Amino acid sequence: MDALRARLDRATAAAAAAGLDALLISPGSDLRYLIGAGGSSFERLTCLVLPVGREPVLVVPKLEQPGYAGVPTDALGVGVATWVDGEDPYELVRKALKGTGRVAVADMMPALHNLRLRAVIGGEQVLAGPVLRELRMRKDAAEVAALRKAGAAIDRVHARVGEWLRPGRTEAEVGADIAAAIVAEGHELAEFVIVGSGPNGASPHHSLSNRVIEAGDVVVVDIGGPVAEGYNSDSTRTYVLGEPREKDVWETYAVLQAAQQAAVDAVRPGVTCEEVDAAARQVIADAGFGEFFVHRTGHGIGLDVHEEPYIVAGNDLPLEPGMAFSVEPGIYLPGRWGARIEDIVIATDSGAESVNTRPHELVVLPA
Repeated sequence: MDALRARLDRATAAAAAAGLDALLISPGSDLRYLIGAGGSSFERLTCLVLPVGREPVLVVPKLEQPGYAGVPTDALGVGVATWVDGEDPYELVRKALKGTGRVAVADMMPALHNLRLRAVIGGEQVLAGPVLRELRMRKDAAEVAALRKAGAAIDRVHARVGEWLRPGRTEAEVGADIAAAIVAEGHELAEFVIVGSGPNGASPHHSLSNRVIEAGDVVVVDIGGPVAEGYNSDSTRTYVLGEPREKDVWETYAVLQAAQQAAVDAVRPGVTCEEVDAAARQVIADAGFGEFFVHRTGHGIGLDVHEEPYIVAGNDLPLEPGMAFSVEPGIYLPGRWGARIEDIVIATDSGAESVNTRPHELVVLPA
């Protein structure tokens, strides 16, 4: 509870420093970060009103109030304003604001609510993301512990992939088994499962298909999901069924492994996100595969699978201890095969801590 109260205080202080009069936070990961419950966004408005200099108010439909029963609103100093169908919830927000001004609205607030709020409260509206991401990028000890828990859970799934990945099965069949294991090994759900076999592995965001996996296939397996605390895992390993059909697999994969390690080695306080990206990209480019590395090196992770900071060219944000993000370079040869290695790392005072400990070598499974 103390941690949540501190987050609310830091959020309002950051809002004041940004020249804002209030934050308006709809259901989602921002709301979960601030009060411990994310809720769901439907056609009925739920909104946490965080005015600068006054106590926050949670505006929530009475029929959805039980979903927030676990939130210690009294201890947090959060007022609750309920409403029923036929009443105007947007007026409740206006009353909680006690006047118009410069207000920041949650980035993912549905337009259905955003436009109605704009009409009712007036004033200037901007996005809340620039304020909240400054808080959410730097994980505290409890958040780091949750990320470690998620990393260990997904490592246990990767350790079992050989139970399901074999010739004669479809990607969809393998993916269903992996999804069940993600839950069995400690996640709340399987947020995503990618099984990209053979030429499908050359598509970084391939999901699952009815392609039958064959002996000699290189297979990219990218999986993750949230644990009970809401924090996510995300880890990729690349497998091969027997001896790879294409002769350049081992040499190419060695380049990828060196690139991933170079990026992890580059992580330390003060190094910029784009410098970490460049460390991986340079190794791949020097080996002649630059055009086949088609995405950023990484993304932040926490209550969302993708959040700040992004490890990408053009991002000159210096790393700080507590920042958590993926390091996941890939090489994708269209129509042939692809490979990716992904760990989640946490910036420390002196370097990087990986929450994933599975080996980085190309995993050979029986054909």
